[in-house]
Amino acid sequence: MADLLINAEQIHTYYGASHILRGVSFSVARGETIGLMGRNGMGKSTLLKSIMGLVKPRSGSVAIAGLPMTRRAPYEIARRGIAYVPEGRGIFGNLSVKENLLMSARAGSRGQRDWTYERVLDTFARLRERLGHGGQQLSGGEQQMLTIGRALMTNPDVLILDEATEGLAPLVAREIWRICGLIRETGISSVIVDKNWKHVTQITDRNVILLKGEVVFEGSSAELQASPDLLQQYLGV
Repeated sequence: MADLLINAEQIHTYYGASHILRGVSFSVARGETIGLMGRNGMGKSTLLKSIMGLVKPRSGSVAIAGLPMTRRAPYEIARRGIAYVPEGRGIFGNLSVKENLLMSARAGSRGQRDWTYERVLDTFARLRERLGHGGQQLSGGEQQMLTIGRALMTNPDVLILDEATEGLAPLVAREIWRICGLIRETGISSVIVDKNWKHVTQITDRNVILLKGEVVFEGSSAELQASPDLLQQYLGV
């Protein structure tokens, strides 16, 4: 339990009268990379928002690094070492690339400062070329790089990527997957949501599939890759 950076148990989340998450339990251990999968509308983003405090579960519990954080504010959860890259990216369009990065720079939950401004620019060479550009001037792929880079500037213990490569050109998506692999090698835990299960399972240790707000599969990447019937049933591939 001491190595569980995220431990959500029996989460029930509603939007009005709609029961979205139905007793979902989900955990992330230190150094673990997890794929969160399922068709559209199955509850993936709601689960992430419930963990981050952006949506309040009606019941269940969320612990971050062993501390109870159920229904706490998002900034409190972020301060415990969880960085969230939302679907839609959420960059500050009126700030430059440099300002977007520097405004989020801080030490991590254990005082670590592994991800400096220079290290982020070394990792995302394209951002170095566009430091003076406003966020709204960037392409979709560049915005995604900026959002991931900004999250890394907080020196997180866990990086959550919701729709990591959605809408990106294949070459840009390939670069995002390369960066996800680099992040894994540094020991940062990751939760990755993406429709491309082949790319996801190349870098994940474990995968969770949601169907109508319930966990219907949890297992290793090798298990998932070897289960074409399961892939067809739950992911439609």
